[in-house]
Amino acid sequence: MAAGPPGGSRPLPLLLLLSLLCLRGRGQGFGQTRFICTSVPLDGDMCAASAPGTGSAEELKSTVLQLRETVLQQKETIMNQKETIRELTAKLGRCESQSVLEALPGEGKGGGAGRKGGFSKNTMGDLSRAPAAETLSQLGQTLQSLKTRLENLEQFSRMNSSSQTNNLKDILQNKIDDLEKQVLSRVNSLEEGKFNPKNESEERGKIESTLTSLHQRISDLEKGQKDNRPPDRFQLTFPLRTNYMYAKVKKSLPEMYAFSVCMWMKSNASPGMGTPFSYAVPGQANELVLIEWGNNPMEILINDKVAKLPFVINDGKWHHICVTWTTRDGVWEAYQDGTQTGSGENLAPYHPIKPQGVLVLGQEQDTLGGGFDATQAFVGELAHFNVWDRKLSPGEVYSLATCSTRALAGNVIAWAEANIDIYGGATKWTFEACRQLN
Repeated sequence: MAAGPPGGSRPLPLLLLLSLLCLRGRGQGFGQTRFICTSVPLDGDMCAASAPGTGSAEELKSTVLQLRETVLQQKETIMNQKETIRELTAKLGRCESQSVLEALPGEGKGGGAGRKGGFSKNTMGDLSRAPAAETLSQLGQTLQSLKTRLENLEQFSRMNSSSQTNNLKDILQNKIDDLEKQVLSRVNSLEEGKFNPKNESEERGKIESTLTSLHQRISDLEKGQKDNRPPDRFQLTFPLRTNYMYAKVKKSLPEMYAFSVCMWMKSNASPGMGTPFSYAVPGQANELVLIEWGNNPMEILINDKVAKLPFVINDGKWHHICVTWTTRDGVWEAYQDGTQTGSGENLAPYHPIKPQGVLVLGQEQDTLGGGFDATQAFVGELAHFNVWDRKLSPGEVYSLATCSTRALAGNVIAWAEANIDIYGGATKWTFEACRQLN
């Protein structure tokens, strides 16, 4: 006789188990599904069994573990992102509250047709609104510039000893030391998180007022060295890209139907050397502007109309440039180092340059006499800024670029120390064109 399976009653539990599994699968409500039942030996492992074509149990376990690890990693990433969002939200809230506290009565939109839209205000003489660390760095560089000038004065005083000069030098040195203590105190407050934004505008005003006073005292002291030099042998230096360092021409421009603007210039600032000069009138902030902003070429603006100039001067060397223009057909010409490099027409044709404006060196005006933007500030050195109310001839431009004795000073604006006021740490130094080049 053929032997039957050991324990003839054992197939019944196996059949019941398979029936329960099939009934459970139907009860899960997966819609149109297909169930595959696989017999498993009584002494086998149910978890080790796999459906046909699904791989081994070890592979399934490995996949499950990998998925679980991925879920945990994603959960951790989400938690980190939530924490970062909370931190950024808190910082944004602090910045917004500080902006509200700094807003002063009467501030609003700029009145000029500036190159940039949005809110602006008269920031003539204001300290930079840059982040605190950047502002502190700029103040440190300004203080270093003042200390260098003071050292030059010390050398001069050794050669020309004077008790009055020495006393004034000591007073200025004490003021510089006090300013350094203020800056150091502000750094410590920022590091400890104790700096109160409510007092920031007031502290900025105090520091800038002290800097201006200190600069004026040093300028008065330096004046003793300048008495013997001609009034036009000086240059202006703008060492930092700020919104508070500039020079102002005391005279305004008259109504002009033609002009020539010429100057010596030296810069290697990047990107763009900024705004050598800007002239704004009521209702038009861009009446006459020379600007090299960002990676754009240098441009001249007349009544907000633009012409690109073919200058290549951002190399850290002294260059002489001239721009001439006439309202008839808007014809313009550009000269670099005595040679004409470009020309064009239809630049604000038949629009005369308006009078009664403000002429600023080193900053672009978004409002009349202010609204300065640090990103458009001039960085470098500038000298012999002259303006005529006519077009100069190529020969006259060449005489200026070669320092000929026949060169004429501007009949509208002539370069002279008495005609220029400086602010915010800009400095004046002796300069002799064609002898001090590069």
